[in-house]
Amino acid sequence: MSTSPNAQSGIGQPDRILIFDTTLRDGEQSPGATLNVDEKLTIARQLARLGVDVIEAGFPFASPGDFEAVSKIAAEVGSEDGPIICGLARATQQDIKAAADALKPAAKPRIHTFIAASDIHLEYKLKKTRAEVLEIVPEMVSYAKSFVNDVEFSPEDAGRSDPEFLYEMLERAIAAGATTVNIPDTVGYLTPSEFGALIKGIKENVPNIDQAIISVHGHNDLGMAVANFLEAVKNGARQLECTINGIGERAGNAALEELVMALYVRRQYFNPFLGRPAESEAPLTHIDTRQLYKTSRLVSNLTGMLVQPNKAIVGANAFAHESGIHQDGVLKHKRTYEIMDAQSIGLTDNQIVLGKHSGRNAFRTRLRELGYELSEQELNRAFLRFKDVADKKKEITDWDLEAIANDETQQVPELFKLEHVQVSCGDHSRPTATVTVRTPAGEELTDAAIGTGPVDAVYKAINRVVSIPNQLIEFSVQSVTAGIDAMGEVTIRLKYGDRIFSGHGANTDIIVASAQAYLNALNRLSASLQKGEALHPQHSDVQPVS
Repeated sequence: MSTSPNAQSGIGQPDRILIFDTTLRDGEQSPGATLNVDEKLTIARQLARLGVDVIEAGFPFASPGDFEAVSKIAAEVGSEDGPIICGLARATQQDIKAAADALKPAAKPRIHTFIAASDIHLEYKLKKTRAEVLEIVPEMVSYAKSFVNDVEFSPEDAGRSDPEFLYEMLERAIAAGATTVNIPDTVGYLTPSEFGALIKGIKENVPNIDQAIISVHGHNDLGMAVANFLEAVKNGARQLECTINGIGERAGNAALEELVMALYVRRQYFNPFLGRPAESEAPLTHIDTRQLYKTSRLVSNLTGMLVQPNKAIVGANAFAHESGIHQDGVLKHKRTYEIMDAQSIGLTDNQIVLGKHSGRNAFRTRLRELGYELSEQELNRAFLRFKDVADKKKEITDWDLEAIANDETQQVPELFKLEHVQVSCGDHSRPTATVTVRTPAGEELTDAAIGTGPVDAVYKAINRVVSIPNQLIEFSVQSVTAGIDAMGEVTIRLKYGDRIFSGHGANTDIIVASAQAYLNALNRLSASLQKGEALHPQHSDVQPVS
């Protein structure tokens, strides 16, 4: 990935639409989507492969975990030829200093500072006047500028702010050194025409706007976030702040994959660059679209947030045709009913590439071709899983390999390990499960339970052994491939106090996958309890932001 010099400095206009990914910050504010440091690092590496221009890695002051994640991503992903690594900070010295400290290892660090702009936020949240805010903005932007050259400023809730006040805030921020000014529709209130007019007004009424890149951030409360962003591009926005699968607070953020593919498929229509021919085939972003599907799957698996089948671009049905008329048309010519190629987002023909006689080197090579770089320990575990699956399945597909790789790369420390699970059930019997679990002390404990179904019985038996109170709030199963011998993926979420923990498991036996997913979540919960994190997720005075 190459980043425009203009984009790095923030002065002038970039030669592409910049993609600012906030999956690890705003996306993680989705209820139940909490990620640990290693999971954030895994996603950040994939975002770099995807080609995003900026990774907003977290909110360093919010918690020690967020600080560690931003610092680790800055060190391991924020290389000179990698993406800009960004940390969020309120317009306070303590927040900005924490962001600067966390970003020190990055070759291209960015501090993103924000303060409320709408009257409703000023009165009820900040309890400050407009005049007070206008004094804070240049002071805090200048303070951020003392640590890094690249500073982004956001007037929170810009969509409901007085435009004249907004213009003055932005002018002062840019004069103090902001290289990007972000216009957030924090509560998803605006319509496309309103958002476009807001960006147009900023272009025409902020005297020094040519010294900064205009960015947009928006939520999907009314289902218009992507449409709003595209209208913003037409009116001068050159950076889009979005998340994989559109995850985020409430109804989520603008979906990265939808924005990127809209700009790819309709690049001639959205071409905003003077001097570039309207019929130009040059892409409007730096994104490697072939990485979109893989990135979507990774984020879905790690957050435990499934993608609905009819989701645009990355949903299971996005390239499926059931209507006879559609099928006939697609068979004759794909463009009759498909405006983009499935291969363009990384969907393969799913051909069989490996079997039970394949060796470890072939297995590693194919995983690398699919974009997975596993450690030796992860590779050893994944290869054993592959051999086990190969003994049970006649056909091993790329999707099976991805399920195995995803399952192994997102494992938490196995404080509790499933050694054995057995169930008995039927329409005239009471579902009964027996489980054996190895405890952190190395002791093997076996117990049994009766449930309303086999999975319920398994979970009750595990609870008897593990003895950590929790509430199961979500259980979902999806098939990785077709056929009776398909790999099944189970995703669960359980609640402890005010925290939600997700778990994931994949196996040809759905009961085993269910047990693995449950223990995966319990291990996350147990590790969090050991660190004392579960009841103290963030500083008490830090509120979620958008």
